[in-house]
This record gives sequence, C-alpha cells and structure tokens, in this order.
Amino acid sequence: MQLVTKLVARLPYAEAAEVLQEIGGVWVAPSSGWRIAQEWGARFQAALEHEEVEQKAAARAWSTPGGRRADAQRMGVAVDGAMINIRGEGWKEFKVGCIYDVELETRIDERTGDQGEFGHTVRPSYVVHLGGPEIFGWQMWTEAQRREWHYAADTQMMGDGAAWIWTLHREHFYDSLATVDWYHATDNLGKAKLLLYPQGCAAASHWYNTHEEALYQGHAERVAQSLRTAAADHADPHPAEQLEKAAGYFTHNRDRMHYQDVRDDGWPIGSGVVESAAKQFKARVTGPGMRWNRSGAAHMLPLRAAVLTGAERFQELWSRALANSPPS
Repeated sequence: MQLVTKLVARLPYAEAAEVLQEIGGVWVAPSSGWRIAQEWGARFQAALEHEEVEQKAAARAWSTPGGRRADAQRMGVAVDGAMINIRGEGWKEFKVGCIYDVELETRIDERTGDQGEFGHTVRPSYVVHLGGPEIFGWQMWTEAQRREWHYAADTQMMGDGAAWIWTLHREHFYDSLATVDWYHATDNLGKAKLLLYPQGCAAASHWYNTHEEALYQGHAERVAQSLRTAAADHADPHPAEQLEKAAGYFTHNRDRMHYQDVRDDGWPIGSGVVESAAKQFKARVTGPGMRWNRSGAAHMLPLRAAVLTGAERFQELWSRALANSPPS
C-alpha cells in the first residue's frame, strides 16, 4: 500500500500501474490507484492538521522561543503559485511553499566573474494548498516550526510582489528579511522594456542593462522614477498606464529589493527552489488532458509534497496517518 501511494504521487495512475506490473509483477488497476491516493491523501492531510494543532499548543507554552543554539542554522521560506484545472471551475491556483536552510557556498559570481561565498538553499521541504492564503499561511508556519524555525540564527522570506505573500510575512514571519526574488523583479523590468521598445534594438538592451544594474544595487525607487517619467512622456495611453503600474511595483517593493546588500550578507536573492518545486507539482497534476475534481486534487497535493520533501518525511507522515486512522 505504501509503495502504491508513493508511486501514484510520482506518476499518473496508469503509468504507476504499469511500473508496478513490470517491476514487481503486481497488478493494481489505475482506478484502485486513484482510490488509494484519495484515502491516504486524506489521511496525510489529517496528519498535517494534527501537526498544526501540536505546534500551536507548543507555541502557546513558550515563555521565549528558547534562545539560539550554538549550531543555529540560517533558514528561509519561499512562496510561489501554480495553476491546476478543476472540473467545473477551470484553472485555479494552488500555493506552494518551501522551507529551507541557507548555507554559504564558494562559487563564481555570474554577474562579476569574481569568486566569493554566496548563500544558497539546502534541505528543502514543501507545503501546498489548493485555496486561499489564510490556511496556507498556517501550514507554512507549522512546517517552519517543525523545522525548528524558532531556533534559527536569522531568517528570510522570498516571493514575488503579490500582496498576499507579504500579508503572510507580516502575520507569520514578520521578523524575517523580506526579499522579492530577483527573477520576478527582472521579469517585470523586462516587460517594461518591451513597452518602451516593442521592436527591440540596441537602445532597448542599453535601457534594460542600465536599469537592471541600478536595481541590483538597491535603487528600486530610481527605476520606478524612470518608469514614471517614461509613462508621462508616452503618447499612447495604454503603454503609459502599464508603465505607471510597473513603476508602482518597484516603489511598493523597494524595501524588499536591496539585492546587493542581501547577497553581501550571505542570503540568496532568487527563489529558484520553490519555482522548481512548483514545476514538479505541475508535472504530476497538469499533464496533457488532466482535469481534477477539487477533492481529488486536494488529496493528491499533500502526497506529492511528502514525496518531494523526501523519504524520511513521507515515512513520518505515513506513520502518523496509520496511527491516527488505522486501515478499515
């Protein structure tokens, strides 16, 4: 049963059945794989909810978080979203969170060519939720506490510029360094470039490179002011409106865009770890022709999160689920 659950969290039901037959000589109908995923996905979700209750009770019992251990690790969280096709509803967003440790590694800076020590993410674990940010925020907090976030030497939260992400920051990770990830910031800068230079030219590259450098050095407000000026000078009202909107993005997030300082302090500036996770979730739930009923998706996603986090976490949740709700 455990092997089947792992396989259907990794592969579509028909493919999982084929692997079981070819390698193990065991025939499990795809429909049976679906029923197993539904049953154990629900049990995993119940186990996760029980963990949340435990962590909240532990937090209420603290007088202080207990201080910092000598071996305290830097930790971070990153948040992203992806879309899934729900029957009768269309494409809906599911939210993906990643909790990780941060370590320094020696490598070449791709921008300067210099060798140095830079922060990178290690030992990620994953949280996923099909629904609104309120429940997801508590799931993120619970996983962070399970990972002993309260003992971390320092912490960081990364995400794109979406308002709901920074609401979660204020509610659950308020004392963490807030960083808009570099890739989303430069993506928005690239979209602004296309508004100004839709045909592309040497001037477009020069404009982008100049503003990217200013952004990297922490001058987001300077970028915003340049976009406002361009909006005011633009003859076409639609691009002008979009340029003004882009300016607002950089102004609103300017305190989360001190990229040079963040890098110098040994933190990552890109949320590649959670973007990669979102792609891995999508690989299981957004394949060709896939459509899910809401409960089916909600039960598959925690299984997928456990598998992606690793064998130890999967086994821990399996044991919890088995203890709390033994098979009928």
